[in-house]
Amino acid sequence: MSRQVFLYDPPDRFVAGTVGLPGRRTFFLQASAGGRTTSVALEKTQVAALAERIDELLDEVVRRTGGNAPVPAVAPSELSDTAPLDAPVEEEFRVGTMALAWDGEEQRMVVEAQALVELEAESEEDLAEAEERLLQDDVNGPPMLRVRLTGTQARAFAKRALDVVNAGRPPCPLCSLPLDPEGHVCPRQNGYRREA
Repeated sequence: MSRQVFLYDPPDRFVAGTVGLPGRRTFFLQASAGGRTTSVALEKTQVAALAERIDELLDEVVRRTGGNAPVPAVAPSELSDTAPLDAPVEEEFRVGTMALAWDGEEQRMVVEAQALVELEAESEEDLAEAEERLLQDDVNGPPMLRVRLTGTQARAFAKRALDVVNAGRPPCPLCSLPLDPEGHVCPRQNGYRREA
């Protein structure tokens, strides 16, 4: 079967969002344009890493171009998107590998998210080789979401993504693990529940 590529160039909307309550949230990337919507599931840490790397890459683009690239230093407030994900949220695939690039000719950020694929190999070397072949296979590789964003859209995406990640359960002031509404057994207190 040939690779399925969900291409948004440009998207009307590209956001990170969640479904569920804090502590039990499922994270999604969602792209939409022209009446179609694609949602892919991923881990909270993947969303955080993607947002941080987008900001770092945009900062590097600004630095290398001497400020001539159409990339704002911060996300413009008029592009702030706090709306929930478009319903229904139907997972196309779970993300395994992500990639970022800057297209200097088109002045666009390219975000790619590929489906998680389980590979079997007899050694670490065989596994690394199989992974590389799979990622380079443009015809039969795993499904992929590819989104091309302006610098402004990318900054707005990164800000919202970090806001979504940070909107979860607050951290314990002692151990930094998430506090649950029903209580928290803190390892720094040898397992005793903290009284309010």
